[in-house]
Amino acid sequence: SMPRTGGTRTHTTRVTTGILSAQPRPESEKAPYFDLEKKHNVELIFAPFIKLDSITPKEFRKQKIDILKYTAVGVTSRNAIDFFCKMCEEMKVSVSQDMKYFCITEAVALYLQKFITYRKRKAFFGLDGTNESLFECLSKFKQTEKFLYVCSENQQDNEIVNWLKNNNCDFQLAFMYRSLSNDIKPVLENTLYDIICFFTPSGVKSLLENYPAFNKNGTTIGAFGNNTILTAEQAGFVVPIRAPIPNAPSMVSALDIYLDGYMKK
Repeated sequence: SMPRTGGTRTHTTRVTTGILSAQPRPESEKAPYFDLEKKHNVELIFAPFIKLDSITPKEFRKQKIDILKYTAVGVTSRNAIDFFCKMCEEMKVSVSQDMKYFCITEAVALYLQKFITYRKRKAFFGLDGTNESLFECLSKFKQTEKFLYVCSENQQDNEIVNWLKNNNCDFQLAFMYRSLSNDIKPVLENTLYDIICFFTPSGVKSLLENYPAFNKNGTTIGAFGNNTILTAEQAGFVVPIRAPIPNAPSMVSALDIYLDGYMKK
């Protein structure tokens, strides 16, 4: 059987090859996660480990950022787009038609359609969801644009910030939201999971805030994104399931490869 989480807790429900995903349940029943469940006969539990909260316009003004001075916006998630567009609306800032958007993936770029006329604007995205592919996009514009990098107050993507600094880009961090730990005790209290998948460094921190004595040996950890992997490793977890990497662009594909290998044993 696969290794189990937690420690010596009594009255514990064992989930048959249970996978806990630290994000909300996908809205579509066609989500690839559900194919994975059928294929490998595993059970997926979804529980957001963090919640995002917008920073108020009053708080944002203290950052003394004039959004209209910038020619490009950098976003690494759909949430960042939500918070950016919401802030512009609340502050009655009308963003220029020529604003360029640099997005971590095509899915994030396409999400812009919810707020803007996509054709007229210029959206660029990394081809495989890695920071490296985003940097390839950015490198063509690094001398010409003024970048506003929309991020969380507990900003964790130092790799992107370092790249902007090292390439002498004209950029500013714009904190428009913050992540808070959710109370995940009910999800973890009496259940042992084989695998826990993290999608943000804050998710790893939330687990350790909720369970400082979490037993790190019993669970297989999956992590999405360089910073999440790094945070999990720094917290003492071994991370055999990781994405995005060339053969596993998504967490689903990373889990699929892992479970294929696991089932062969």
